[in-house]
Amino acid sequence: MIKLKTKEEIKTLKEGGKILSKVLDLVVEKIKPGIASGELNEYAEELILKFKAEASFKNYKAAWAEHAFPSALCISLNNEVVHGIPDSDRKIKEGDIVSIDCGLKYRGLYTDMARSVGVGKVSKEAQKLMNVTQDALMAGIEKIKPEVRLTEISKTIQNKIEKAGFSVVRQLVGHGVGFAAHEEPQIPNYLSKSFPEVILKPGMVLAIEPMVNAGSWEVDTLDDGWTIVTADNSLSAHFEHTVAVTESGYEILTLS
Repeated sequence: MIKLKTKEEIKTLKEGGKILSKVLDLVVEKIKPGIASGELNEYAEELILKFKAEASFKNYKAAWAEHAFPSALCISLNNEVVHGIPDSDRKIKEGDIVSIDCGLKYRGLYTDMARSVGVGKVSKEAQKLMNVTQDALMAGIEKIKPEVRLTEISKTIQNKIEKAGFSVVRQLVGHGVGFAAHEEPQIPNYLSKSFPEVILKPGMVLAIEPMVNAGSWEVDTLDDGWTIVTADNSLSAHFEHTVAVTESGYEILTLS
């Protein structure tokens, strides 16, 4: 069931979203060749505590996972799509794509955000992939307003990505958010009859998150049970915002 949020709850979500965006801003500033993904996670956990919030991914137990996720950040590199586990021994290199995903619980309410960044000089393909993924996210968000069908968002994102020659991950989707880290509705980044049609209403809060591969859309899961990688070893990028449906349109809640 889709749970609508009150204006007061959305105001609190916006406060939490601002903190989350600031945390990611500060983490991104530290990304450079030679830094370990585990060090970035430690920094994020310190920041989240400083801002009197909670890391909603840390110790999160998915129904399909054998063990809980151990960190505040998901840090996925290059061919890793999402859910990469930070590691103090894993160093980031020049030319890497680094995708950072973070969930925050603030005053009892949840927001979610992700962005991909290039380290130093990246390939033209990597830069195009990140640009297209971010553009697709914003194009999808711009479709949000009351009485619009959720499939309009999905179609817009898919068209933007596929026209650029990239592919949309099918096995992973966006979602509702607010009272929990993951709520209804599921939000695919492609058109599919497998998902129920949803009409947008004021008070809905959505985590829109295109996950885009340079090669085919198929993915695999590594032995750690969490890290999702491209099946063909191609590059991947991921961007996400938490967005509220307002009376007249939308409001992005994860902006610093």
